[in-house]
Amino acid sequence: MSLNEVRRLPACGSTNSYAKAHIEEFGPVAAVYTTDQTEGRGRLGRRWVNAAGQALYYTAILKVPMVQPGALPLFASLAVREQLRLRYGVDCAIKWPNDLLLGGKKLAGILCEAVNYGAGGEGRAYLCGVGLNLAQPQSYFDKAGLPYGTSLALQGAKVDLDADPAWLAEGLTDFGFDRALYTFGPEGFAPYRAAYTAACVNLGRRVSFAQAGGVGEGVAAAIDEEGRLVVRTGGGEERVFTGEVSVSGIYGHV
Repeated sequence: MSLNEVRRLPACGSTNSYAKAHIEEFGPVAAVYTTDQTEGRGRLGRRWVNAAGQALYYTAILKVPMVQPGALPLFASLAVREQLRLRYGVDCAIKWPNDLLLGGKKLAGILCEAVNYGAGGEGRAYLCGVGLNLAQPQSYFDKAGLPYGTSLALQGAKVDLDADPAWLAEGLTDFGFDRALYTFGPEGFAPYRAAYTAACVNLGRRVSFAQAGGVGEGVAAAIDEEGRLVVRTGGGEERVFTGEVSVSGIYGHV
């Protein structure tokens, strides 16, 4: 078993799938990454379009206790946001719960899931998969039918495709997750709530969200202590924790 290993893969189907298949090889905090992922997927089963050599596909493997694992996607979005700030000097916004936006367009998506491992399934781990657009040209997004997607290069960042994937993977693993988990693991989302609130693009905007029996609408007012989106509707307050949320003025939503 390797402790806090960051494993580079020349190519793979999915870094999350690879992590599951090899999970017992890794220590408490580890990661795998590639720049060529052929079978990725996004939230709600959406396919992540591969951009070989032009994007970072990364999965953190976390075998540490967490008092609030449901807030892991929000914590992960802050971890990615900070590493992008350090490397490129960019200030990304967050679309609840975990899309990173730059210039009003989607730069990165995050998919977190819990897995059991071991002969009797007694082990518990959490995976955070990150798809980060580094240097795709506009033609990539046009061909893929992603009008609201962007890359760091398109937003004016100086991207080094030889050095940046390894730097980002190492930084995310050592600082974004490992050291920060000493706080997030036992304390949960509360210490990160203010930073997340400051970066969240949903707040103060009209949003629509899935709910039992249809679609709810209102104004996003706050992020609560559990990471839920607090929406003020005509009937009071709704606390949204799962599902798709559309935000007025983001991704073409009116």
